Amino acid sequence: MTNRQDSGMPVQDQRVGGVRGVTILGSTGSIGINALDVLARHPQRFRVVALTANTQVDRLLEQCRRHAPEVAVMREPGAAEELRRKLARLDLPTEVLSGEEGLQSAAALAQSDIVVAAIVGAAGLMPTLEAVRRGKRVLLANKEPLVMSGHILMREACRSGAQLLPVDSEHNAIFQCLPGGYQTGAPSQGMRKIFLTCSGGPFRTTPLAELVGVTPEQACAHPRWAMGRKISVDSATLMNKGLELIEACRLFGVAPEQIEIVIHPQSVVHSLVSYADGSVLAQLGNPDMRTPIAHALAWPDRMESGVKALDLVEVARLDFERPDPQRFPCLCLAAEAARMGGTTPAILNAANEVAVAAFLGGVVGFTDIPRIIEYALSQVSMNDEAELEVILADDARAREVAQQFIAGLSSRPKRGMQ
Repeated sequence: MTNRQDSGMPVQDQRVGGVRGVTILGSTGSIGINALDVLARHPQRFRVVALTANTQVDRLLEQCRRHAPEVAVMREPGAAEELRRKLARLDLPTEVLSGEEGLQSAAALAQSDIVVAAIVGAAGLMPTLEAVRRGKRVLLANKEPLVMSGHILMREACRSGAQLLPVDSEHNAIFQCLPGGYQTGAPSQGMRKIFLTCSGGPFRTTPLAELVGVTPEQACAHPRWAMGRKISVDSATLMNKGLELIEACRLFGVAPEQIEIVIHPQSVVHSLVSYADGSVLAQLGNPDMRTPIAHALAWPDRMESGVKALDLVEVARLDFERPDPQRFPCLCLAAEAARMGGTTPAILNAANEVAVAAFLGGVVGFTDIPRIIEYALSQVSMNDEAELEVILADDARAREVAQQFIAGLSSRPKRGMQ
């Protein structure tokens, strides 16, 4: 694998003695923690070059102590200064950067062959794009960059020679089920349909009338996966799966109509691909993010991840059902955004981020989330396949509109906000 600089010309591989350098954007989240666990199992193959976080100074400090990265980045400047002081007290030589510029610098480091893109939300867009432009192997663990500007990421990957490998368990499963040698971004000949699976979240069987009183704590109690609060709420509303639908269209070159979402409570079948000859290929495994992380790090090889082997007799049964649109209106909104295209997915994502933050902050109720998103979609005019400036402008406008709608709700008595 080769890296490229701004000139677009290949430069010599930066591996030292066959060891690949790795940068983790968002190392203190669940994906970052699992990635570090996998990397620590293979010191002969990988070394940690850079780690980044938002505000969790002590957790990043401990990661620096254990993994000795050359660079650490805190998105918040004040947190960066605190980390710098604490590293100095421990006599650790890690260089500390801060802000958006620091994140992009970490993504571009010549010492890194691989960048794990795991920053939650739209904040991950620019550093992910920078890694793609530098021709890295980019392990995509955050959906938002592809949702907001997938056509730009795929175009830049073609220009730079970057490899885009999905780490989301479902998209990684799809990737594993596609023919050998498949490259993301291109349609696969003979593929008929993709089945995206989901657990159904914590409210799969909750009476609809009770959803209005759902608390943030209940929404974050995912039955199968341990995740951050924002993505846990997205899984409860199935917006997470809607964003994955949009992401799959970009990654695998398919139309929204070629993707079907199915609820699979056991979370053992991570996704399936149907072919023209009648074959359906599935990827199965215990629900543990270390499996797709290890797959993407080692691809096209395989390596040990620390995950227990699947026992099919113990699993005993595999159930599937279609999601109820009344229970999961966010899924319907995302599917419509995928069909409309242009900047509509960016508008959808921005409004959802604002709505989920307001719900987690106790400002709005759980069932207000789809209302806020639907309002933003109705008020912000979409643009066709646009360049980054237009996408970011529509993102900002959607956030403004969503906040205005929330302001109109905020004086209303809330249920489930205790």
